[in-house]
Parts: sequence; C-alpha cells; structure tokens
Amino acid sequence: MLTRRRFAALGAVAALSACTRPTAPETAPPPVYPPLPAFYGPIYGEPFPIPAIEEGSLAPELWRQEVENPWPNSPRGSIIIDPGAALLHFIEGPETAIRYGVSVGAQGFSWDGTARLQFGREWPRWKVPADMIKRRPELEPYSVANGGMDAGPGNPLGARALYLFQNGKDTLYRIHGDAGARELGNAVSSGCIRMLNQDAIDLYDRHIHGAAVTVLPSVRPVGLSDVY
Repeated sequence: MLTRRRFAALGAVAALSACTRPTAPETAPPPVYPPLPAFYGPIYGEPFPIPAIEEGSLAPELWRQEVENPWPNSPRGSIIIDPGAALLHFIEGPETAIRYGVSVGAQGFSWDGTARLQFGREWPRWKVPADMIKRRPELEPYSVANGGMDAGPGNPLGARALYLFQNGKDTLYRIHGDAGARELGNAVSSGCIRMLNQDAIDLYDRHIHGAAVTVLPSVRPVGLSDVY
C-alpha cells in the first residue's frame, strides 16, 4: 500500500534524480592504424618544408596505392575522381591505376563532367576567385588583380596544383596539395580536390598534359565553409 510517507519519499527521489547530470554516452576508442609507408615521411629538397604525415592519422584505405583499374577503357593518364568515395584514380594502363585519398568541397559536389588537364604548377600562387571574395572580402589582397598569395606555408594550394579547363575556359577547379591527413575522406572546403602534399607531388610527377579529368556525380550535401 502506498502510504503518504512513502509517496513523499518517492517524490523526493524523483526530484533528486531529475537534477542530476545525465551519464555521458560512452565514446568508441579511436581506430588504430598500421605504420604509414615510408613515402609519407618528410620530403626534402623542396623550396619549403614538407613534414611527415602524423602516424595514426590516416586510414589505410586512403593511402596512395596501386589498384586494379576500375575504368580499363580510359586512356593512360586519365584522372577519375569519385567525390562520394573521396578517391582519385590516375590511370596507368588497362589493368592498373594509382589511387589516392582526397578531401572534396561543396564545389566538388556541384560540378561534374570531363575537363582537360591544361597545366600544372609547382608551389603555385593562390589567386582567389571573385565569387569567393564577395563572400569573404578579407581575401581581397589575394585577388587576381592583386597578384594572389605567395607560395609557401599558409598557401592553401600547397606544393602542387593541376588546373582544369573545359571548352578552353578555366573551370576554377583545381587538384592541389596542403590537405591535412585527418581531412581525407571528408568534405572540408568550398571547392576543389585537396590531397596530401606527398600525394600531390606524386600525382604531379605522373600527370600528362592534356589528359582527361572526369569528376563523377555525387549526391553528398553542400553548404560547407570557405576553405579553398
């Protein structure tokens, strides 16, 4: 039988429990990855330092690696980017391709099709597009008219950039370095394909002038921050 005294006691317990902090949900431990390949170590002999990729920061499926060519009919030198999977393939031949993990931004989700690899640059200047300056006026000093941003640490294009044209017109779409290892596989910018500097240099050394670069359609969301 629920007496008045027991009812009061239960009420006090309920009130006390309502004021306590909820128990924090348990979080999964961070994944443990195997040691990185040697080619993700520091790179010497460049105009600016390129530090090693931090151990434990990069999942093996995003490592640079030779894989079976998913597009055997594509000519050698073709580059095929799957924004949804955050992967870039450089076609070596009918049987093999070099696969790289990348990070992709909102522009990468909204633009797809085939472009021409018009040219590449080592340690390129960053010339901020006019539409980005409209959103972020503080970038005006790095506009095309002002000559852009000097190469080196802090330049978001990193150590290498490949420039894509379509029907003779600059798409303003770039494949470039300076991605952080923990960015790979994620959507972190307002456009372009970002790679680790180590991978951007490797791709630059392989690239073929005039090759086709195909960006596959993606259904991932947009609305990301403006990081080129």
